[in-house]
Amino acid sequence: QVQLVESGGGLVQAGGSLRLSCVASGSIYRIDSMGWYRQAPGKQREKVASITSGMHTDYTDSVKGRATISRDSAKNTVYLKMNSLKPEDTAVYYCYAEVVSPRLYKNGYWGQGTQVTVSS
Repeated sequence: QVQLVESGGGLVQAGGSLRLSCVASGSIYRIDSMGWYRQAPGKQREKVASITSGMHTDYTDSVKGRATISRDSAKNTVYLKMNSLKPEDTAVYYCYAEVVSPRLYKNGYWGQGTQVTVSS
């Protein structure tokens, strides 16, 4: 099995910054894509950013220019740095990883989520 553990959420004032971290552990041979999603109250979960094993990144339009996703493949860790935070960034942020097991099976895993609240 694989576990993803996020950290770094909390209460931030509008205009502030934060950095989320997510560490994957368990039965891992390789991690392909990693990403961050978020879900605000009453809304569907949406992708915020993703990064491939080749370091190709992708961002949703609402965070472009304000967010940076990065990863440390040696540590099975993905980060999300967000600047100029807005109240509409308030959501539970979830880490996602496509993990290949030692038996070469690929599965997607989710973290438990970390709350980010941006006050105006």
